[in-house]
Amino acid sequence: MNRARTFRSLHHGRMPGDPLVLPGPWDAASARVFEEAGFPALATPSAGVAASLGYEDGETPAGEMFAAVARIVRAVGVPVSADAEDGYGLPPGELVERLLETGAVGCNLEDSADGVLKDPHEHADWLAEVRAAAGDELFVNARIDTFLRGVADPARAIERAALYVAAGADCVYPIGAPADVLPLLRAGIQGPLNMVARPGEGPSPAELGALGATRITFGPGLQRRSVQALREIAAGIAS
Repeated sequence: MNRARTFRSLHHGRMPGDPLVLPGPWDAASARVFEEAGFPALATPSAGVAASLGYEDGETPAGEMFAAVARIVRAVGVPVSADAEDGYGLPPGELVERLLETGAVGCNLEDSADGVLKDPHEHADWLAEVRAAAGDELFVNARIDTFLRGVADPARAIERAALYVAAGADCVYPIGAPADVLPLLRAGIQGPLNMVARPGEGPSPAELGALGATRITFGPGLQRRSVQALREIAAGIAS
């Protein structure tokens, strides 16, 4: 079984309370730490990778992001999904080609750009082109930014999810959705559902799984916690 099929299979047949937990490496060293801890797959966070490269979130040049993902993929033996933000303005075929060149088996694709939600029908058409170009070689996680952009009604997220799943998305990711609406989202959305966890605060991955999440990612949270730990180490040796 190739890595893409292995990665896709990890999202199916999961029991409530046992979601797929995907730590987010920001470089090769962190990827190896997560692999050594026993995680079956990884998912890069664009904000965490940006920070490691000296950029603000959303400002990493596409070439540098793809190169960073390729280094992470080369460092580990488990499947890696890549956060490709809003696709960097690349045509679907070129985006897929560049992702596959990194060795990634999946991607996150956002439905907003410059802080503004995209038209959901146009975005669904674009996702369908990505799906057609990728075939079964990429697991497409369609990020839904309604909650992030101030649209609190879960029905709007569910409507977008239906369009994206129909377009061929393998999973949807209503980023920023509060945990208390997760059962409603689960009831209204077909297929795997990604939620973000924040270590040390909020529901645990297992609790989010019990509420209906299939897959748990952490955004840049793990990278930011590592930076805080490094600050504490630095303060200790500087005193």
